[in-house]
Amino acid sequence: MKRDFLTLLDVSPSELAYLVQRAEDMKQQPKPGHCPLLGKSVGLLFEKASTRTRVSFEVGIYELGGQSIFLSPRDVHLSRGEPLSDTARVLSRYLSGLVVRTYSQETIEILAREADIPVINALTDLAHPCQALADLLTMKENVEDLAGTRVTYLGDGNNVANSLIIGCAMMGMHLTVACPEGYDPDPDFLDKGVRLAEESGGSVRMSRDPREASTGADFLYTDVWTSMGQEEESERRRKDFAPFQLNSERLSDAGGRAKILHCLPAHRGEEITDDVIDHPQSVIFDQAENRLHTQKALLEWIIE
Repeated sequence: MKRDFLTLLDVSPSELAYLVQRAEDMKQQPKPGHCPLLGKSVGLLFEKASTRTRVSFEVGIYELGGQSIFLSPRDVHLSRGEPLSDTARVLSRYLSGLVVRTYSQETIEILAREADIPVINALTDLAHPCQALADLLTMKENVEDLAGTRVTYLGDGNNVANSLIIGCAMMGMHLTVACPEGYDPDPDFLDKGVRLAEESGGSVRMSRDPREASTGADFLYTDVWTSMGQEEESERRRKDFAPFQLNSERLSDAGGRAKILHCLPAHRGEEITDDVIDHPQSVIFDQAENRLHTQKALLEWIIE
């Protein structure tokens, strides 16, 4: 029976812990001859532009012995009105898996429902579960135990925040999401995160005070204030989010010891300052690298 990875809710806490541990093992002890995707082809259907997601998936598929086939909207008949269901059924006849980066969560859910092959969410407007895998691995590399770790997310309650909520909750971590009113995470993800955290011994809470939220944090995390498709809102968003910038003051609030996270690309000088993104305690580029290792673990698990 095929598995899909559309949100972190598609895996159990134990499966999530396995994927993070497996990624760490693959990173620390690479095995060049390990080719679980040998003879397999994986499609990359991307409606949104990408640097890290596309390159990390293509390299990961290659390193696992498979081949990737990149498909933009102009490369397939979706742009000419072919139903998603037909596309999913046809691609299932050729491919061993499908990685999708799109706008609507509904799009990827239709593809997953109609496809006979595993479908992986490489980003939708609702969720970014592959990013959360890399986030958890990066934090695991910097603490003795994820359980009990304090994480503060500053800024827009977007797809990254939604997935981070579920990931931290499953791992027994304490997450504070600080954002201005009107930019909260998806309420369903937030409610499920609160319940999962209660079961794991962690916590998920909201804050309107970036200073209070940052106090005592082990990790400070932010993302862009204006995502793709929101460009017309950029001026208003810059004004609304200005107090939530990740800067030296927030680092000081955390006691000067917090590690810095950002999923990239960063708008330097907006959601994060140069001195913080390039700070010795920044693990942002480790975080970017870890997209490769966690996606390899995911591909091995979900396709093999």
